[in-house]
Amino acid sequence: MNKQTVLLIIDMINPFDFKGAEQLYPLAYKCAEQVAKLKKHMQDKGYPVIYVNDNYGDWKSEFTQVYNHIVNAGLPGAPIAEILAPSEEEYSVLKPQFSGFFATPLDMLLKRMDAKTLIITGVVGNMCIEFTANDAYMLGYDLHIPKDGFASITEEEYDRSLDHFKTILKADVTPISTIIN
Repeated sequence: MNKQTVLLIIDMINPFDFKGAEQLYPLAYKCAEQVAKLKKHMQDKGYPVIYVNDNYGDWKSEFTQVYNHIVNAGLPGAPIAEILAPSEEEYSVLKPQFSGFFATPLDMLLKRMDAKTLIITGVVGNMCIEFTANDAYMLGYDLHIPKDGFASITEEEYDRSLDHFKTILKADVTPISTIIN
């Protein structure tokens, strides 16, 4: 890794109160544990971390409000949010749609950081991760999407996304342990 590498954590600060969440939650929790290790590694090495998160239809919110609401209301996603609690050193971008790039300042922020490689983690693999990764690829970023750094609701959806990341987007999908060791 070089200093032009940035970690994106997508939609992990999440209420997990949607259809299919009960099936996704255990997989997302396991993913969150791995992403937390990666996040700590990135912080320790001085790499930027950006939370790219849905605004869940609240157009007046900002990221810390989303986090505080999930944790303080005791929503199903609170344990995952607590594992990945944001710090003041980290960045956040709220997104209105599936892609972290659509109608957000993410690309501008990454360009200011002189980012070249994105490590993309989060949920859901066949939706927000895939849309964000597709846009990142089209914008010329090198991609690392660790196979243990994202989750999907079903194994079939996960496998399709993993194959898409490897074959179409030419992403490195080696696990998080290869990054932190």
